[in-house]
Amino acid sequence: MRSENRLIGAGILTAITASLCCITPVLALIVGTSGMASRFSWIEPFRPYLIVLTILTLGFAWHQKLKPQKEMNCACVSDEKPKFIQSKTFLVIVSAFAIIMLGFPYYSGVFYPSIQTQIIVVDKSDLKKTEFKISGMTCASCEEHVNHEVNKLSGIVNSKASYENGNAIIEFDGTKTNETEIEKAIKSTGYKVTSKTDN
Repeated sequence: MRSENRLIGAGILTAITASLCCITPVLALIVGTSGMASRFSWIEPFRPYLIVLTILTLGFAWHQKLKPQKEMNCACVSDEKPKFIQSKTFLVIVSAFAIIMLGFPYYSGVFYPSIQTQIIVVDKSDLKKTEFKISGMTCASCEEHVNHEVNKLSGIVNSKASYENGNAIIEFDGTKTNETEIEKAIKSTGYKVTSKTDN
């Protein structure tokens, strides 16, 4: 029973660790410490291994729970009900929690409030588009975090960050904001702007 509890604990720990790089930006937004968002981005390369480890650990815990028990001819064996932490119900809850944690990067965007900016552009010549190369983004949660911070600025027409491309393409009204302010907003998330080019 103790080994089962260790397996369950290990399954929870690996599931949380696998998604820690994606959970941190959301926690940073909630707590209001935006700059800590990129602290766990170094975990991202290990995410596939942590996912496999989580699945193997919980799979083995389920195997231990479902395998037939050896019958013993002993009068000392009692029919006591197992503790909740040793029950199948608890293992179901832990497994569901692990699945939710492993899937976090795919639905993390729902935690970011949408910032609707209403821009009235007087002159089209004031519109500018700049690509910022960003290092440190590892998932959709990172993209949402960058977009959220940039959209707080006045004059932003469109912000599209991409962790796959390692960039953010920002369209803005040059009379209301500038590249320096946008770069500051991106850096406030904890990610680094490595270069910028006008489009």
